Amino acid sequence: MNTISEARLRKIELLKLSGINEIFIQETESPSKGEYLQQFEAEYNDCENCTLAQTRHKLVWGGGNAEADIVFVGEGPGEQEDLQGVPFVGNAGQLLTKMLAAIELSRDEVYITNIVKCRPPGNRNPHEDEIRACMPYLEFQLSIIQPKIICALGKVAGNTLLQNDDTLTKMRQKFFPFSSSKLMVTYHPSALLHNPEWKRPAWEDLKMLKREYTESR
Repeated sequence: MNTISEARLRKIELLKLSGINEIFIQETESPSKGEYLQQFEAEYNDCENCTLAQTRHKLVWGGGNAEADIVFVGEGPGEQEDLQGVPFVGNAGQLLTKMLAAIELSRDEVYITNIVKCRPPGNRNPHEDEIRACMPYLEFQLSIIQPKIICALGKVAGNTLLQNDDTLTKMRQKFFPFSSSKLMVTYHPSALLHNPEWKRPAWEDLKMLKREYTESR
């Protein structure tokens, strides 16, 4: 229900004093979180705030459930994501889907996005100016979704969101306050593909996320 402004309330009181006791007020529904995100993406889909716009195929805003309690944030789109405009659809994305399934979550239950929305050439780490140009977009997404838990995938995402230069090891296995959410950091799925020995500690991180999520419901 929309909030009635003071000016409208005063007008209603004047009408009542004039003998009009029954007043019809048309209510308009507010857009859903998903609709807000769609409107936002459409408005900024021609973004050229950094040089990544010159080499991208598609902007990759994010995907999943806009009403989600959990948001996963990676570094930036890879080759397949850049071509399809969908986050985490390549090999790393397939592994992320399996990681979610391991803690009984599906991609439809969470929201997935990245620090930068355009692919850095050669999948390099995003530069500082690119991150600065894109952070307002991520901050808007998080302000609309308002998740209970944010999971940063990889050191770059963790350092960016926590505004530090800590190692991944130092950031893991704990929750940090982040606005109205709790933020944790774990391995990026692409790192697990290249370093299978990290899968066991990553599993410990996922179990921690699952426990926190279950307790917050």
